[in-house]
Amino acid sequence: MKKEALRRAWLALGCLVGLLTLRWLGGLTAQAEVSLPNIVLILADDLGYGDLQCYNPNSRIPTPNLNRLADQGMRFTDAHSPSTVCTPTRYSILTGRMAFRTGFRGVFDGAGGPCLIGPDRLTLPGMLQSQGYKTACFGKWHVGLTFHDQQGQPICQNGLEAVQRIDYARPIPDSPIHRGFDTFFGTACCPTTDWLYAYIEGDRIPHPPTRQLDRSHLPKHPYAHDNRPGMIADGFDLESVDQVFLAKSQEFIRDHARRHPRKPFFLLHSMQAVHLPSFASPPFSGSTQSGPHGDFIHEMDSIVGALLETLEATKRLDETLILFTSDNGPEVPTVIAMRQDHQHDGARPWRGMKRDQWEGGHRVPLLAYWKNHIPEGTLMPETVCLTDIMATVAALVHQDLPDGAAEDSFNILPYLLNPFGAERPIRPYTLHQTIRLDLAIRKGPWKYLDHRGSGGNRYDRPNLKPFAYPDADPDIPAQLYRLDVDPGETHNLYRQFPAVVQELNTQLERLKQAGHSRPL
Repeated sequence: MKKEALRRAWLALGCLVGLLTLRWLGGLTAQAEVSLPNIVLILADDLGYGDLQCYNPNSRIPTPNLNRLADQGMRFTDAHSPSTVCTPTRYSILTGRMAFRTGFRGVFDGAGGPCLIGPDRLTLPGMLQSQGYKTACFGKWHVGLTFHDQQGQPICQNGLEAVQRIDYARPIPDSPIHRGFDTFFGTACCPTTDWLYAYIEGDRIPHPPTRQLDRSHLPKHPYAHDNRPGMIADGFDLESVDQVFLAKSQEFIRDHARRHPRKPFFLLHSMQAVHLPSFASPPFSGSTQSGPHGDFIHEMDSIVGALLETLEATKRLDETLILFTSDNGPEVPTVIAMRQDHQHDGARPWRGMKRDQWEGGHRVPLLAYWKNHIPEGTLMPETVCLTDIMATVAALVHQDLPDGAAEDSFNILPYLLNPFGAERPIRPYTLHQTIRLDLAIRKGPWKYLDHRGSGGNRYDRPNLKPFAYPDADPDIPAQLYRLDVDPGETHNLYRQFPAVVQELNTQLERLKQAGHSRPL
């Protein structure tokens, strides 16, 4: 009996120690969860470097909320989108890999697909899921989706006829919820431009399009001519899509704060603003002295402010890393009309615009805010690329990246947390690509383009002829610029510095063949 009593006593003591150990470990887990910041990535569309007051002192378009982010956080002055157009940039942000490595050229629209991100590729949200994050995306996807017809065959085409063939009773097998997001609400492509005007929830379109878009009732101005005559769902209002996306993101933040107060989240808020057509929602129509596109930029800024207010109201702002950027430079018709009508230059001070390999096509705003971690009012002049978001976030959450992932992503966390003591440069080289898969490489002040011309827009066309530079040497096959003395890329130094041309061309070919630019 004594032995049995002693055995029971030891068993009880063991259970008590085990329970206390579990509570202690649980406490450590909860502390670890709390120590990981929430991450909000706000991705604007076709927003130029010169569109924001914090980058362009001559801008008369009010952007007080983004000015606040710049004042209270870090402003990058040499940040670049991975591509001069949207689909490849979005692929690269989500994977940390340059999209030219897939061989895909162009962009998706309508029922285009399949998803450019393969099912086995590690994504930014997928990586964060593995670290205990809840992940959500609201807004424009534009990385390709597979829709099926009535016979179950994949469509994967663009155009009106392809959208009309979609069987909306079938799920989308490669939607964002199959690529790392727990929650998705948004559109397949550009919400107010492409052939499919309908919202996707998860992997379904609950309210399919019922008729073809009637453009006669839409606003008419120089910034309104970008609606393909596709199929539209009842209740899909082209002038309010960004407010719909905002409401979804706010709802997610509030719901997460209520239901998962100790769990971190990742939110990708992917705007329509300020992609053409410039349809600001009614409360913002006429809100600036800079026309419909100025109104749209102002609305975009207010959406950023509303997200900040929601984070503050839910007591999440102080523990959230906020990144704001754009997928490429400003659109051609926008730049031309805004320069002429409102003396506003969205590409200022760079040469080129969306689709161009020159700086105006891919040098973009990048703002970073994290209270008590990123020093206030910091200017960061080092060269970075939006592919770097993945490696940076991986370092932030203590996640090792496998060799077969994030091949072009560099960890710039030292710039964010220790901008005055970080080793520089972190990036030995930076790659750029156009819609045609023309490439460029940057090393320090040197930039080498492996092609003639812009790599995107044709400057022999009437609308762009006024912005064309005279070609002093038409036999030169490529371009070399030194940006520290010629930021406008006006003097091609290809013949003057053959050794630099050879070095950068050789390095570009090596990085193409290696399949990565990040050391593995």
